[in-house]
Amino acid sequence: MAAPSTPPPLFVGCAAGFSGDRTDAAGPVVETLIAQLAAAPAGARAFLIFETLAERTLALAQLRRRADPDAGYEPLLDDLLRPVLARCLAHGIGIVSNFGAANPRAAARRIAALAAEAGCPAPRIAVVEGDDLRESDAMPQLRTLLGDRIAGRDIVSANAYIGAAPIAAALRDGAQVVVCGRVADPSLAVGPALAHYGWADDDWDRIARATMAGHLLECGAQVCGGYFADPGYKDVPGLEAVGFPVAEIDADGRCTIVKADGTGGCLNEATVKEQLLYEVHDPAGYLTPDVVADIAEATVQAAEDGRVALDGVRGHPRPDTLKVNVCYEGGWLAEGEISYAGPRAEARARLAGEVLAKRLPALALRIDLIGAVSIFGDDAGRLRTATPDAGLRDVRLRVAAAHASRAEAERLVREVTALYTCGPAGGGGVRTALTPRLNTVSCLLPRTAVPVAHTIVCTGEGR
Repeated sequence: MAAPSTPPPLFVGCAAGFSGDRTDAAGPVVETLIAQLAAAPAGARAFLIFETLAERTLALAQLRRRADPDAGYEPLLDDLLRPVLARCLAHGIGIVSNFGAANPRAAARRIAALAAEAGCPAPRIAVVEGDDLRESDAMPQLRTLLGDRIAGRDIVSANAYIGAAPIAAALRDGAQVVVCGRVADPSLAVGPALAHYGWADDDWDRIARATMAGHLLECGAQVCGGYFADPGYKDVPGLEAVGFPVAEIDADGRCTIVKADGTGGCLNEATVKEQLLYEVHDPAGYLTPDVVADIAEATVQAAEDGRVALDGVRGHPRPDTLKVNVCYEGGWLAEGEISYAGPRAEARARLAGEVLAKRLPALALRIDLIGAVSIFGDDAGRLRTATPDAGLRDVRLRVAAAHASRAEAERLVREVTALYTCGPAGGGGVRTALTPRLNTVSCLLPRTAVPVAHTIVCTGEGR
């Protein structure tokens, strides 16, 4: 009896790890995917993913949509996608992203326009919806769950972290581009794997392995040395041109990671291990909408050709709940900075902070001495008051406060500016800012309360 044939592989490259990431990363990733497809057996598939959401990105996107109904998607969409869209469509590379943010349908329309501008045939584009709960039947349940924490608040955004199933369904429906809002970051890679290999929704081990492949990809350049670099301790060559990663995912979900061809940075066992553990609260129980991944016995092994393999990942049944982030208007944040230099600079900066505290007793001030004590300080200033004056000659004072009233917050801005002539001596380089504040609260909602679906909004011919 002939041995069963090995299914053709799946390649997934990542070209963005957050909103605001570098816009020149996609080119080398796409060229690497094209080369991998050319060397692979017939039937291999490749996908380019963009991960551009963080916890409050969606709230900011909703505010933009309030101002303009055609806005609310990733503001860098054109810069991210225009350089590579035609190449992806010509070579059958699917695109899966969450840069729909608060307005996936508007993002889909913009992508269709970009394809037309590039002279491409109209692509088949799908949007995934259901994560936005603001006007859904789930909102009363959310308000009950969160109670006083959001009572009377102006809710800016309320989004569930949904999983890979609707992405896979859209791809099986022939979508060349899938635009999502708030999906879990690893699900951007799990969706193509589900569609390509046809795994069952409860094939926990395979889904967990693909989830951790997505986890290695989701932060872009981090796994290729970006977040790893620490001069003299963990040196990374060519960091100015750091590459982004590509994963080969096999039929069992196991993955091998490489760095995009011709780029800087480094990819090795250490970079992969650091990213594998990044933001993982429990290595034996990493919760996602698709699966509970278990990396307690995972192995990471590098090969001579620069590839790094991940194995030993196990999976457990997915949670019955989904994480939901709710953002609401939280008053105003006022900030002010001023620099002191030369003899007794630190003493003058400390005195300036004391002056502000005495003049603004109604505000809970956060006072930092940048260059002396800031990052490790707390809002109460305990570390600052416990740390003696070290006699530093270059110190920048930063003061911040939040308040429900804009008028009260503005007082800090005025008082910092007044330090120019009201003393202490020698202050300069004042900068101030007053910005609306967004607060975030999270909870778990039964997944049955969050219906999700995909819709083909641009009916191109597909692949």
